[in-house]
Amino acid sequence: MSILEDLKSSKNLIIGAGTTGQSLSRFLNSKNISYAIYDEKISSMDGIEVLSEIPKEVDIALVSPGWRLDNPGIVEMQNRGVRLISEIDLAWLLKTEINPEQKWVAVTGTNGKTTTVQMLESILNISDLSAIACGNVGLPAIEAVSSSENYQVLALKLSSFQIEWSKLPKFEASAILNIAEDHIDWHESFDQYANAKLKILSQSKTAILNLNDPEIALRSTGIPGNKVFFGLDTPQAGELGLVENVLVDRAFVSDPNQAEAFAELSDIIPAVPHNVSNAMAAAGLALALKIPHSKVAQGLKSFKLDHHRLELIASSEGIDWVDDSKATNPHAAKAALSSYLSVIWIAGGLAKGASMVDLIHKTSKRIKSAILIGTDRELIAAELSKQAPHVEIFRVEKAGSSLEMMEEIVTLAKKLASKDDTVLLAPACASMDQFKSYAERGDLFAAAVKKLVENEK
Repeated sequence: MSILEDLKSSKNLIIGAGTTGQSLSRFLNSKNISYAIYDEKISSMDGIEVLSEIPKEVDIALVSPGWRLDNPGIVEMQNRGVRLISEIDLAWLLKTEINPEQKWVAVTGTNGKTTTVQMLESILNISDLSAIACGNVGLPAIEAVSSSENYQVLALKLSSFQIEWSKLPKFEASAILNIAEDHIDWHESFDQYANAKLKILSQSKTAILNLNDPEIALRSTGIPGNKVFFGLDTPQAGELGLVENVLVDRAFVSDPNQAEAFAELSDIIPAVPHNVSNAMAAAGLALALKIPHSKVAQGLKSFKLDHHRLELIASSEGIDWVDDSKATNPHAAKAALSSYLSVIWIAGGLAKGASMVDLIHKTSKRIKSAILIGTDRELIAAELSKQAPHVEIFRVEKAGSSLEMMEEIVTLAKKLASKDDTVLLAPACASMDQFKSYAERGDLFAAAVKKLVENEK
């Protein structure tokens, strides 16, 4: 029996009324499949009642990825013999029925996932393949699979939560970009978080792995399968790497003693280390799909970063104002800070259980002053005081609106900055304590900067 037939003949329950739950609801509605919705916190969704208790009669539960496996409700359903299916697994089951030739590739890691899948999408579309970056970015997987576009390739951005819940997909290739502390509050330990990321290797024909990431280099040792490493040094046979200012491939060439160029550093904007690594990973995934090197080069050259990722908002009086609001954890903030020499750093928010020790240790020499906000700002302040006593620390309270607070921050940053400094919003924390999202945080920063610069004229 097909998955659609199973659903039509079953009592179905969507677990979670957030983004994934809404996507599942739209999909089931499109197929005229009946269902109920359960959530512990949300009472209604798009005019549909959301249950606060799990119904007694449930055959299939479609689970949103943010739900822990040990949640009492999840455990209860497992004990009752309810069939639990994640959104990613449902999408895979549907794909095997309606578009079996569709290829899946996946990107995971602590940071850089969105940029990498979008780089890959650019390469694939230039190669005349119908492809889309989806999953935890853009369209959810179930909507990408069921789309009338009949995509040939899905470039899936997958979180650790999605991988933890996923059992069925078989990927043509997957990339792990980096592994650093994040979501420890959900996974309970760094080891469990890292293992969730590494789980994807067992589901992939080819693994594209970051040689420069110590956790990946260590933890992937002994894991079987076809592994291709990339890095920012001269590549060995079987690797992707950097030779002077050229990105080269020694893994997917016919003769590993030779190297094939697939981009120049000037093609990667900005050409900062972590973004070059993203380009290496995207190239590796494309080459695993047998995309020609020339198309990889074209796709990378035509790619433009999304907003809030090392986005230069303004340059005025020798000061650069940069929005990296997407840096929602210490690892991402470390990459951003490492891209500039003298920084007025705006940081703080919800740390999600992450440590700031390594971030400050690796970047303290680049930080001139720090402007701290949000719930966990003292976590950053304490580490700066301990490791970098030379750094001036300023705290800004939210007294009025979020915009007013950001304008106060920007005004203070202008007083602290000198010629050749960079004012960098790279919070190292999530935004939900003071903003609707990291995007709103970045937008308000940009608006405040533009207002300041205009007033200077």
